[in-house]
Amino acid sequence: MNDTLDQLKEVLGRARQEVAKVIIGQQTVVDHALIAIFTNHHALIEGVPGIAKTLLVRTLGRVLGCDFNRIQFTPDLMPADITGINVFNLQKNEFTLVRGPIFTTFLLADEINRAPAKTQSALLQAMQERQVTIDRESHVLSPNFTVFATQNPVEYEGTYPLPEAQKDRFMLKINMDYPEREDELLLAKRSLGQEAPEATLAAGHVQSVVKADELGILRAQLEKLTVRDELVAYLVDLIRATRQHESVLVGAGPRATQALLLASRAQGALAERDFVTPDDIKAMAFPVLEHRLILRPEFEIEGLSIREVIEKILQTVAVPR
Repeated sequence: MNDTLDQLKEVLGRARQEVAKVIIGQQTVVDHALIAIFTNHHALIEGVPGIAKTLLVRTLGRVLGCDFNRIQFTPDLMPADITGINVFNLQKNEFTLVRGPIFTTFLLADEINRAPAKTQSALLQAMQERQVTIDRESHVLSPNFTVFATQNPVEYEGTYPLPEAQKDRFMLKINMDYPEREDELLLAKRSLGQEAPEATLAAGHVQSVVKADELGILRAQLEKLTVRDELVAYLVDLIRATRQHESVLVGAGPRATQALLLASRAQGALAERDFVTPDDIKAMAFPVLEHRLILRPEFEIEGLSIREVIEKILQTVAVPR
């Protein structure tokens, strides 16, 4: 086994430990966020207010040595509020760029569906190309630029649903649910003293396990994980099955195939293995596919959920031996 692959596994393990000092429980959520970062993709986080979505991304920024910014999306937010503008400097007699909050490494786009489509689309170029265009001039963003966009799954009044093309650009949909009773009890006890999550982060008790410029080197080590040909074929068959299922109106596209392959490989690294298993693919099928499938209206009316459809597809496609 390669030494550098061991280094990746060590960094992922230490990152989990440091994040756990602030984020109590939610291990799957943390793992999926790490997968998005270490595959150099973006994630859509869905959860009700007050379950530490912002705190999660801030903590990941601290642990991985990356800058963090947050944008609260509102109906009156304009694209220039995100990207920045050129302002004329009278002293220098020239235009000076005032950079917007998008010039960061980890960007939390809070309640992204509250902004109109024109503002939502300001993120598209940045997510795809890691650069923004301001007054016809392109500006390069961090190579580790990662968007974590949040949505409230309950409150839809006054929102602008993300178009399917934009949702497809998010590698994963992370469902952040209420904590388990034991975790919430521990959170309540910590909040009575000096160990409250926000206080722990502010006091500097969370250590960086890697520098931002080392992420690219570690990310490249994922390529060393073995993915057998029959597993790649199994994964492709899963994606293709979503397009043929009777309850699905729009199935997953080729971008989902790439996302599931990369996510499964990162899942294998998190499990401290140097190979991918069918269980890795099955585990990542839900976060990769849930936001990409559109059900036929008649099945939605009957109460069928997308998760149930994915479960049925996983049961029908034969797993390689």
